[in-house]
Amino acid sequence: MLKLIDPFLISLITTVLLATFFPCYGSGVPFFENLAIIAIAIMFFLQGARLSRQAMLEGLINWRLHLTIFCCTFAFFPIIGLFLHKIFPNLLLPGLWNGVIFLCCLPSTVQSSIAFTSIAKGNVPAAICSATASNLLGVFITPALTSLIFSHHGSIHMGNSIDIVYQLLLPFIAGQLLQPWIGDWARRNRSLLSLSDRGSILIVVYSAFSQAVTMGLWHRLDISQMMWVIIIDVVLLMIILIFSSLLSKALGFTLADRIAIIFCGSKKTLASGVPIANVLFPTAMVGVIVLPLMIYHQIQLFIITLLARYFSVQRDKEISENNSDS
Repeated sequence: MLKLIDPFLISLITTVLLATFFPCYGSGVPFFENLAIIAIAIMFFLQGARLSRQAMLEGLINWRLHLTIFCCTFAFFPIIGLFLHKIFPNLLLPGLWNGVIFLCCLPSTVQSSIAFTSIAKGNVPAAICSATASNLLGVFITPALTSLIFSHHGSIHMGNSIDIVYQLLLPFIAGQLLQPWIGDWARRNRSLLSLSDRGSILIVVYSAFSQAVTMGLWHRLDISQMMWVIIIDVVLLMIILIFSSLLSKALGFTLADRIAIIFCGSKKTLASGVPIANVLFPTAMVGVIVLPLMIYHQIQLFIITLLARYFSVQRDKEISENNSDS
Protein backbone atom coordinates (compact mmCIF):
# COMPACT_ATOMS: atom_id res chain seq x y z
CA MET A 1 0.00 0.00 0.00
CA LEU A 2 1.35 3.39 -0.98
CA LYS A 3 1.91 5.86 1.82
CA LEU A 4 -0.25 8.95 1.88
CA ILE A 5 2.78 11.04 2.88
CA ASP A 6 5.49 10.66 0.28
CA PRO A 7 8.94 10.67 1.97
CA PHE A 8 10.29 12.52 -1.03
CA LEU A 9 7.86 15.35 -0.26
CA ILE A 10 9.71 15.85 3.03
CA SER A 11 12.96 16.13 1.08
CA LEU A 12 11.40 18.73 -1.22
CA ILE A 13 10.06 20.79 1.68
CA THR A 14 13.45 20.60 3.41
CA THR A 15 15.19 21.76 0.23
CA VAL A 16 12.79 24.70 -0.15
CA LEU A 17 13.40 25.70 3.49
CA LEU A 18 17.15 25.39 2.97
CA ALA A 19 16.97 27.64 -0.08
CA THR A 20 14.76 30.08 1.85
CA PHE A 21 17.11 30.51 4.80
CA PHE A 22 20.43 29.67 3.13
CA PRO A 23 20.17 30.59 -0.57
CA CYS A 24 23.26 30.34 -2.76
CA TYR A 25 25.03 33.61 -3.57
CA GLY A 26 27.87 34.80 -5.76
CA SER A 27 29.98 31.99 -7.21
CA GLY A 28 27.54 29.44 -5.79
CA VAL A 29 24.88 30.46 -8.33
CA PRO A 30 26.72 29.35 -11.51
CA PHE A 31 28.03 26.28 -9.65
CA PHE A 32 24.53 25.00 -8.85
CA GLU A 33 23.23 26.00 -12.30
CA ASN A 34 25.93 23.92 -13.99
CA LEU A 35 25.44 21.09 -11.50
CA ALA A 36 21.72 21.09 -12.35
CA ILE A 37 22.48 20.88 -16.09
CA ILE A 38 24.75 17.87 -15.54
CA ALA A 39 22.26 16.16 -13.21
CA ILE A 40 19.40 16.66 -15.68
CA ALA A 41 21.46 15.23 -18.55
CA ILE A 42 22.36 12.16 -16.47
CA MET A 43 18.74 11.71 -15.41
CA PHE A 44 17.37 11.74 -18.96
CA PHE A 45 20.18 9.48 -20.16
CA LEU A 46 19.23 6.90 -17.52
CA GLN A 47 15.53 7.31 -18.35
CA GLY A 48 16.29 6.49 -21.95
CA ALA A 49 18.29 3.46 -20.86
CA ARG A 50 15.51 2.14 -18.64
CA LEU A 51 12.53 2.41 -21.00
CA SER A 52 11.81 -0.91 -22.70
CA ARG A 53 11.21 -0.80 -26.46
CA GLN A 54 9.48 -4.17 -26.29
CA ALA A 55 6.87 -2.85 -23.86
CA MET A 56 6.26 0.07 -26.20
CA LEU A 57 5.75 -2.22 -29.21
CA GLU A 58 3.40 -4.50 -27.28
CA GLY A 59 1.39 -1.49 -26.18
CA LEU A 60 0.53 -0.55 -29.74
CA ILE A 61 -1.96 -3.45 -29.82
CA ASN A 62 -4.43 -1.65 -27.53
CA TRP A 63 -4.21 1.61 -29.46
CA ARG A 64 -7.71 2.87 -28.52
CA LEU A 65 -6.87 2.78 -24.83
CA HIS A 66 -3.51 4.50 -25.27
CA LEU A 67 -4.96 7.16 -27.55
CA THR A 68 -7.62 7.92 -24.93
CA ILE A 69 -4.96 8.32 -22.24
CA PHE A 70 -2.84 10.53 -24.49
CA CYS A 71 -5.83 12.75 -25.23
CA CYS A 72 -6.42 13.20 -21.50
CA THR A 73 -2.74 13.87 -20.77
CA PHE A 74 -1.69 16.13 -23.63
CA ALA A 75 -4.97 17.58 -24.97
CA PHE A 76 -7.76 17.83 -22.42
CA PHE A 77 -5.43 18.70 -19.50
CA PRO A 78 -3.96 21.81 -21.22
CA ILE A 79 -7.47 22.83 -22.33
CA ILE A 80 -8.64 22.73 -18.70
CA GLY A 81 -5.67 24.82 -17.56
CA LEU A 82 -6.16 27.44 -20.26
CA PHE A 83 -9.91 27.56 -19.59
CA LEU A 84 -9.41 28.14 -15.85
CA HIS A 85 -6.86 30.84 -16.60
CA LYS A 86 -9.30 32.45 -19.03
CA ILE A 87 -12.18 32.70 -16.57
CA PHE A 88 -10.05 33.44 -13.45
CA PRO A 89 -7.04 35.41 -14.79
CA ASN A 90 -6.49 37.39 -11.59
CA LEU A 91 -6.91 34.51 -9.16
CA LEU A 92 -3.19 33.71 -9.19
CA LEU A 93 -0.04 35.66 -9.91
CA PRO A 94 1.11 35.33 -13.55
CA GLY A 95 4.05 33.12 -12.54
CA LEU A 96 1.79 30.69 -10.70
CA TRP A 97 -0.65 30.55 -13.62
CA ASN A 98 2.30 29.77 -15.88
CA GLY A 99 3.17 26.96 -13.48
CA VAL A 100 -0.37 25.58 -13.63
CA ILE A 101 -0.38 25.59 -17.44
CA PHE A 102 3.08 23.99 -17.53
CA LEU A 103 1.80 21.30 -15.15
CA CYS A 104 -1.03 20.57 -17.61
CA CYS A 105 1.48 19.97 -20.43
CA LEU A 106 3.53 17.35 -18.57
CA PRO A 107 3.48 13.59 -19.25
CA SER A 108 2.15 11.00 -16.84
CA THR A 109 4.19 9.36 -14.12
CA VAL A 110 5.48 5.82 -14.61
CA GLN A 111 5.92 4.13 -11.23
CA SER A 112 2.90 5.51 -9.38
CA SER A 113 0.54 5.17 -12.37
CA ILE A 114 1.42 1.48 -12.58
CA ALA A 115 1.32 1.01 -8.80
CA PHE A 116 -2.11 2.60 -8.39
CA THR A 117 -3.51 0.66 -11.34
CA SER A 118 -2.23 -2.52 -9.71
CA ILE A 119 -3.76 -1.62 -6.33
CA ALA A 120 -7.10 -0.95 -8.04
CA LYS A 121 -6.84 -4.29 -9.91
CA GLY A 122 -6.90 -2.54 -13.29
CA ASN A 123 -5.18 -3.37 -16.58
CA VAL A 124 -1.56 -3.25 -15.41
CA PRO A 125 0.08 -4.17 -18.78
CA ALA A 126 -1.83 -1.32 -20.43
CA ALA A 127 -0.77 1.05 -17.65
CA ILE A 128 2.86 0.02 -18.11
CA CYS A 129 2.71 0.65 -21.85
CA SER A 130 0.83 3.95 -21.63
CA ALA A 131 2.84 5.43 -18.76
CA THR A 132 6.09 4.43 -20.45
CA ALA A 133 4.97 5.84 -23.80
CA SER A 134 3.78 9.04 -22.12
CA ASN A 135 7.18 9.60 -20.53
CA LEU A 136 9.00 8.68 -23.73
CA LEU A 137 6.98 11.01 -25.95
CA GLY A 138 6.67 13.63 -23.24
CA VAL A 139 10.36 14.45 -23.63
CA PHE A 140 9.42 15.71 -27.11
CA ILE A 141 5.77 16.75 -26.66
CA THR A 142 6.00 18.76 -23.42
CA PRO A 143 8.67 21.26 -24.60
CA ALA A 144 6.88 21.68 -27.95
CA LEU A 145 3.41 22.04 -26.37
CA THR A 146 4.63 24.42 -23.66
CA SER A 147 6.54 26.56 -26.15
CA LEU A 148 3.50 26.69 -28.44
CA ILE A 149 1.15 27.82 -25.65
CA PHE A 150 3.45 30.43 -24.11
CA SER A 151 4.68 31.81 -27.42
CA HIS A 152 1.06 32.24 -28.50
CA HIS A 153 0.21 34.12 -25.32
CA GLY A 154 3.56 35.94 -25.27
CA SER A 155 3.56 35.77 -21.49
CA ILE A 156 6.99 34.33 -20.85
CA HIS A 157 10.39 33.89 -22.45
CA MET A 158 11.09 30.24 -23.17
CA GLY A 159 14.46 28.53 -23.26
CA ASN A 160 15.93 28.12 -26.73
CA SER A 161 15.73 24.90 -28.69
CA ILE A 162 19.47 24.24 -28.31
CA ASP A 163 19.06 23.95 -24.52
CA ILE A 164 16.20 21.48 -25.00
CA VAL A 165 18.24 19.39 -27.44
CA TYR A 166 21.46 19.02 -25.48
CA GLN A 167 19.97 18.86 -21.98
CA LEU A 168 16.94 16.62 -22.69
CA LEU A 169 16.80 15.01 -26.12
CA LEU A 170 20.43 14.07 -26.78
CA PRO A 171 20.96 12.37 -23.38
CA PHE A 172 17.62 10.58 -23.73
CA ILE A 173 18.39 9.37 -27.26
CA ALA A 174 21.87 8.29 -26.17
CA GLY A 175 20.31 6.22 -23.37
CA GLN A 176 17.91 4.59 -25.83
CA LEU A 177 20.74 3.78 -28.25
CA LEU A 178 22.77 2.15 -25.46
CA GLN A 179 19.76 0.40 -23.95
CA PRO A 180 20.57 -3.04 -25.48
CA TRP A 181 23.83 -3.02 -23.50
CA ILE A 182 22.93 -1.18 -20.28
CA GLY A 183 19.14 -1.56 -20.13
CA ASP A 184 19.17 -4.70 -17.97
CA TRP A 185 21.64 -3.11 -15.56
CA ALA A 186 19.51 0.04 -15.36
CA ARG A 187 16.33 -1.92 -14.60
CA ARG A 188 18.10 -4.09 -11.99
CA ASN A 189 19.30 -0.99 -10.16
CA ARG A 190 16.08 1.01 -10.04
CA SER A 191 16.53 1.93 -6.37
CA LEU A 192 20.08 3.15 -6.99
CA LEU A 193 19.15 5.05 -10.13
CA SER A 194 16.17 6.69 -8.42
CA LEU A 195 18.79 8.62 -6.44
CA SER A 196 19.78 10.21 -9.75
CA ASP A 197 16.18 11.21 -10.46
CA ARG A 198 15.50 12.59 -7.03
CA GLY A 199 18.94 14.10 -6.64
CA SER A 200 18.56 16.07 -9.87
CA ILE A 201 15.16 17.37 -8.72
CA LEU A 202 16.52 18.52 -5.37
CA ILE A 203 19.46 20.28 -7.04
CA VAL A 204 17.16 22.09 -9.45
CA VAL A 205 14.72 23.02 -6.67
CA TYR A 206 17.51 24.41 -4.47
CA SER A 207 19.03 26.42 -7.31
CA ALA A 208 15.68 27.71 -8.54
CA PHE A 209 14.30 28.63 -5.13
CA SER A 210 17.58 30.27 -4.12
CA GLN A 211 17.30 32.70 -7.01
CA ALA A 212 13.58 33.14 -6.46
CA VAL A 213 14.11 33.91 -2.77
CA THR A 214 16.81 36.49 -3.47
CA MET A 215 14.35 38.15 -5.87
CA GLY A 216 11.66 38.36 -3.18
CA LEU A 217 9.58 35.25 -3.85
CA TRP A 218 8.08 34.98 -0.36
CA HIS A 219 7.35 38.71 -0.27
CA ARG A 220 5.16 38.30 -3.37
CA LEU A 221 3.45 35.04 -2.37
CA ASP A 222 1.10 35.14 0.60
CA ILE A 223 -0.97 32.41 2.24
CA SER A 224 -4.01 33.21 0.10
CA GLN A 225 -2.02 32.58 -3.09
CA MET A 226 -0.85 29.21 -1.78
CA MET A 227 -4.42 28.28 -0.85
CA TRP A 228 -5.65 29.22 -4.33
CA VAL A 229 -2.93 27.07 -5.89
CA ILE A 230 -4.13 24.13 -3.79
CA ILE A 231 -7.75 24.76 -4.81
CA ILE A 232 -6.83 25.05 -8.51
CA ASP A 233 -4.81 21.82 -8.33
CA VAL A 234 -7.69 19.98 -6.68
CA VAL A 235 -10.13 21.31 -9.27
CA LEU A 236 -7.80 20.23 -12.09
CA LEU A 237 -7.50 16.73 -10.68
CA MET A 238 -11.23 16.33 -10.04
CA ILE A 239 -12.16 17.55 -13.54
CA ILE A 240 -9.74 15.19 -15.27
CA LEU A 241 -10.83 12.26 -13.07
CA ILE A 242 -14.51 12.86 -13.92
CA PHE A 243 -13.77 13.47 -17.61
CA SER A 244 -11.57 10.37 -18.04
CA SER A 245 -14.12 8.24 -16.18
CA LEU A 246 -17.06 9.42 -18.30
CA LEU A 247 -15.07 9.26 -21.55
CA SER A 248 -13.74 5.75 -20.96
CA LYS A 249 -17.22 4.54 -20.00
CA ALA A 250 -18.81 6.18 -23.06
CA LEU A 251 -16.22 4.51 -25.31
CA GLY A 252 -17.19 1.10 -23.93
CA PHE A 253 -13.98 0.15 -22.13
CA THR A 254 -14.03 -2.57 -19.49
CA LEU A 255 -13.66 -1.58 -15.85
CA ALA A 256 -10.04 -2.80 -15.83
CA ASP A 257 -9.22 -0.63 -18.84
CA ARG A 258 -11.11 2.33 -17.39
CA ILE A 259 -9.01 2.13 -14.24
CA ALA A 260 -5.81 2.33 -16.32
CA ILE A 261 -7.20 5.29 -18.28
CA ILE A 262 -8.30 7.17 -15.16
CA PHE A 263 -5.03 6.70 -13.28
CA CYS A 264 -2.60 7.17 -16.18
CA GLY A 265 -4.55 10.07 -17.64
CA SER A 266 -4.73 12.05 -14.41
CA LYS A 267 -1.16 11.70 -13.10
CA LYS A 268 1.58 14.25 -13.76
CA THR A 269 5.27 13.54 -13.34
CA LEU A 270 7.31 15.48 -10.80
CA ALA A 271 10.47 13.54 -11.65
CA SER A 272 10.61 14.82 -15.23
CA GLY A 273 8.63 18.01 -14.69
CA VAL A 274 11.12 19.87 -12.50
CA PRO A 275 14.15 19.22 -14.77
CA ILE A 276 12.14 20.12 -17.89
CA ALA A 277 11.05 23.38 -16.23
CA ASN A 278 14.68 24.16 -15.47
CA VAL A 279 15.48 23.85 -19.18
CA LEU A 280 12.43 25.66 -20.56
CA PHE A 281 12.21 28.66 -18.22
CA PRO A 282 14.63 31.29 -16.88
CA THR A 283 16.22 30.02 -13.67
CA ALA A 284 14.83 32.91 -11.63
CA MET A 285 11.27 31.84 -12.56
CA VAL A 286 11.59 28.07 -12.07
CA GLY A 287 10.86 28.24 -8.33
CA VAL A 288 7.44 29.79 -8.94
CA ILE A 289 6.75 27.64 -12.01
CA VAL A 290 7.21 24.30 -10.19
CA LEU A 291 5.20 25.23 -7.07
CA PRO A 292 1.83 24.13 -8.53
CA LEU A 293 3.44 20.88 -9.71
CA MET A 294 4.96 20.11 -6.29
CA ILE A 295 1.59 20.69 -4.62
CA TYR A 296 -0.31 18.70 -7.27
CA HIS A 297 2.08 15.80 -6.79
CA GLN A 298 1.04 15.29 -3.17
CA ILE A 299 -2.66 15.93 -3.85
CA GLN A 300 -2.76 13.29 -6.58
CA LEU A 301 -1.12 10.73 -4.29
CA PHE A 302 -3.70 11.33 -1.56
CA ILE A 303 -6.87 11.43 -3.68
CA ILE A 304 -5.92 8.61 -6.05
CA THR A 305 -4.91 6.36 -3.15
CA LEU A 306 -8.49 6.64 -1.88
CA LEU A 307 -9.84 6.13 -5.41
CA ALA A 308 -7.66 3.05 -5.93
CA ARG A 309 -9.12 1.43 -2.83
CA TYR A 310 -12.64 2.14 -4.10
CA PHE A 311 -11.94 0.63 -7.52
CA SER A 312 -10.31 -2.39 -5.88
CA VAL A 313 -13.60 -3.17 -4.13
CA GLN A 314 -15.53 -2.66 -7.39
CA ARG A 315 -13.20 -5.00 -9.26
CA ASP A 316 -13.58 -7.66 -6.55
CA LYS A 317 -17.36 -7.45 -6.94
CA GLU A 318 -17.09 -7.69 -10.73
CA ILE A 319 -14.80 -10.71 -10.56
CA SER A 320 -17.05 -12.36 -8.00
CA GLU A 321 -20.14 -11.79 -10.18
CA ASN A 322 -18.38 -13.16 -13.26
CA ASN A 323 -17.30 -16.28 -11.37
CA SER A 324 -20.83 -16.84 -10.08
CA ASP A 325 -22.30 -16.46 -13.58
CA SER A 326 -19.86 -19.01 -15.00
